[in-house]
Amino acid sequence: MVAMDAATGVVAPLPGPHAPDGPAIELRGLTKYYGRHRGIEGVDLTIGRGEVFGFLGPNGSGKTTTIRTMLDLIRRTGGECHVLGFDSEEGSMEIHRRTGYLPGEYGLYENIIVKDFLGFLLDLRGARAHEGRMRELAAMFDLELGRRISELSKGNRQKVGLVQAFMHDPELVILDEPTSGLDPIMQQRFYALARRECARGHTVFMSSHLLSEVESVCDRVAIVREGRLITVERIDELKERFGKVLHVTFDSDVPRTALDMPGVTDLHQEGRSYTMIVRGDVDQVVKAVAAHRVVSLTMETYHLEQLFFDLYGSKAGEDGPDGKGGGGR
Repeated sequence: MVAMDAATGVVAPLPGPHAPDGPAIELRGLTKYYGRHRGIEGVDLTIGRGEVFGFLGPNGSGKTTTIRTMLDLIRRTGGECHVLGFDSEEGSMEIHRRTGYLPGEYGLYENIIVKDFLGFLLDLRGARAHEGRMRELAAMFDLELGRRISELSKGNRQKVGLVQAFMHDPELVILDEPTSGLDPIMQQRFYALARRECARGHTVFMSSHLLSEVESVCDRVAIVREGRLITVERIDELKERFGKVLHVTFDSDVPRTALDMPGVTDLHQEGRSYTMIVRGDVDQVVKAVAAHRVVSLTMETYHLEQLFFDLYGSKAGEDGPDGKGGGGR
């Protein structure tokens, strides 16, 4: 049910059961097993309202299992799960009403016009008054509403999925690999949309294996490995904790011992060039470098991609008992 303010034209959902205050998502010891095989185990996670939150891990790490359990598409084995203040099982209908969802594997009716398909979904939600928002989102993503779905490319099908997830103005949007198949321009438009929804107090939870995507749009990130969370932090704090990368080339040979000091790790030498990770006090390292004649020097933030591989090591993508990277998805 929806209502439109006659003065402003703003469309808003009619109030349903009161959504309790508190986090958008709260998981405590959330566990899901597929028979004897682990999906996720002991997941503790709190996501505030108005966050764009990134959920990272390779295929098989448990990302999709976590999402499906939160939405009660599969039943949890143990633990607690609250979404928008409602228990994921007891309040699943209300959660679905207030949530937009784009699954990683998204099926579409082929022999139907895009506009009719999206209108059908609005009618199912009792949200036909949001048709204007649907058209606005379609225009944002250059989605042709008059095309038949069978004629659409992979990227355009993904646009349909994004529009349907956002078009009913949900409080929470859960997206599994949201930019799959999108070109760089459309990716940037999606990032802008996610930030806009965050500014409105809505929450965007996005699962991804595209590290640059999460780094550019998310406030915080959780990294999941073999069904367990291994870190949950703000991206800026996470990268600060892992230091900065310094590249320096000298015009003559400089002994390795001149740069081997507290705060410097992963010191690699190739001829007269050095690469190192600097944690803590950068000043003392720069002074040590400046004691020699420098040909070039660059310092960059430790990229989330490198951090991700450091945290996973050689086990990223390793197959589990069901051939899907440790048993989860």
